[in-house]
Amino acid sequence: MRIGIFGTGAMADALGTQWSRAGHELRVAGRRTGGWREVAEFAEVVLLAIPAAAIGEVLAQSGPLPGKVLVDCTNDPALTGTPVASRIETEAHVVKAFNLAHVDVWRMTPPVFAGRRLSVPLCGNDPAALEAVSTLVRDIGAKPVIAGGLNRAALLEATAAFVIGLWFAGEDAQAILTPAN
Repeated sequence: MRIGIFGTGAMADALGTQWSRAGHELRVAGRRTGGWREVAEFAEVVLLAIPAAAIGEVLAQSGPLPGKVLVDCTNDPALTGTPVASRIETEAHVVKAFNLAHVDVWRMTPPVFAGRRLSVPLCGNDPAALEAVSTLVRDIGAKPVIAGGLNRAALLEATAAFVIGLWFAGEDAQAILTPAN
């Protein structure tokens, strides 16, 4: 798959490194390097790994992205109440994913905890886009979980805000969820 990465930070590096190892072709654009439009034209899938506040400006510079898959892994630390995913204006098929785990988890090969593969919830409206992102999830050794339409992305973002707050407080956020079996 041809993957464009918008961003040069830790999430871009962690996920990009994993996908490169899996044999995907990557190109990266960042605040200092520019090239948003060129990377967008190259890519089938674009990872949006930039601060939430920069999304509008970057997407305006990248062009409309018709038919592309746009993976939104962002969280808004300002917790404005308006989900990041609902603020994205593009012609791409948006899939919310990769926003629940710390960047160090995405560096694990594979991300397995107590013998269980990490599950990655995906929210999106386009079945082909969800399948493309599911492939990327499997390529890092995790399990994709289709969690509903893009309207449910707000729940993923709220979950991220909640569990990240617990982690920073020194709590085991995973322990709040009962095992399925």
